[in-house]
Amino acid sequence: MTQTLPTAAVLGARAFAALAGLNRFSDEPGKLTRLYLSPAHRQAAEWTRGAMEVAGLSAHIDAAGSVQGRREGAKPGAPSVMIGSHIDTVKDGGRFDGNLGVVAGILVAQALRDAGIVLPFPLEVVAFGDEENVRFPTSLSTSRALAGEYRQEWLDGRDTDGITLRDALLGFGCDPLGIPALARPPASVAAYLELHIEQGPVLEAEDEPVGIVTAINAQKRARVRVTGEAGHAGTVPMRLRRDALAAAAEMALALEEIASAHDQAVGTVGVFRPDPGATNVVPGAVDFTIDFRCPRNDTLASMDRAIATRFAEIAERRGVSLAISPYSHDDATPMAEPLQEALAAGIARTGANLKARRLPSGAGHDAMAMARLCPAAMLFVRNEKGISHSPLEAMTEADAGIAIRVMLETVLELARRAA
Repeated sequence: MTQTLPTAAVLGARAFAALAGLNRFSDEPGKLTRLYLSPAHRQAAEWTRGAMEVAGLSAHIDAAGSVQGRREGAKPGAPSVMIGSHIDTVKDGGRFDGNLGVVAGILVAQALRDAGIVLPFPLEVVAFGDEENVRFPTSLSTSRALAGEYRQEWLDGRDTDGITLRDALLGFGCDPLGIPALARPPASVAAYLELHIEQGPVLEAEDEPVGIVTAINAQKRARVRVTGEAGHAGTVPMRLRRDALAAAAEMALALEEIASAHDQAVGTVGVFRPDPGATNVVPGAVDFTIDFRCPRNDTLASMDRAIATRFAEIAERRGVSLAISPYSHDDATPMAEPLQEALAAGIARTGANLKARRLPSGAGHDAMAMARLCPAAMLFVRNEKGISHSPLEAMTEADAGIAIRVMLETVLELARRAA
């Protein structure tokens, strides 16, 4: 069966050529910025739909802005196997995060079609549009739509320009009223597979091109507003100040201390905006975000309590008011053991010298949402220094080819099991 399939080298070359095409679409010249429902996202979605159709998939852009492709299998009505990832990016992001996984799914479908292999189940490829959750206050909204967990209140959320998600969807050409109908019946999808760069240094340190994800860490995000009192920088004595920025800075350090006290936990302040933000004015208010993660749900809950307590103590001592508004909370998500074993079989068939290295994911992925619908698994591929969310993302064509060949062999392993 596998003799007619493309080699890893050919798949790697095809992947890099496809990524060069997909990554032309950006909202910022000279950078790769492709936010959810932006003009660049629309261009990328159209490109992805075309690439899916060339690969033999029937494809469309759905009501939430994801691109869905499907090739029917030999058994009508059988649950599908889905390969997915995302095509949105952070601001000034990297070439591979998300995009590689979508291209991998398309190339797997193309390889099977070209080899004349008809699977016993339908094969689907999905390019989600809102994994990074940069533009709107959402949480994996496009994959949660398929999992039946879309939150209608997200539609009223606004971006920094004041545009609601509902209006952005309409401007994109989508129908917000059609989102509930995207929810898949649980029995309709047998497995979800996702290929993604590791976003960490483990595989590179161990000289392994791929690794199998065991679980995705628990995580929580919140917006924090600290309100003090603005004043003239030259006339308000230090003892009388209610400096919102100084209080917020102390809170950021407290988050760092809390995260450092727990094994494998991390905490980050990613956005920090003082108001009014003038050189000669004591800041009257500060808005900032917090993001904290760890492998255990009970540890995350403990961190959450500690953050609320410490932030409140700082606010009271400094005479400022505090508002913490959580907007994203995900429990730790274990990956399905049978699918991990299928990936291990795919690795073994791809190369005798490859190891089925297993490791957790510290970053969130669409697989977290899809695991609520069906068994889910992820394959990590090595990238240089583990750098992600950055134009410095780098990986080799050879590693990309190995990873895609593993995905191809994994789909064939699932076909053997279903036969």
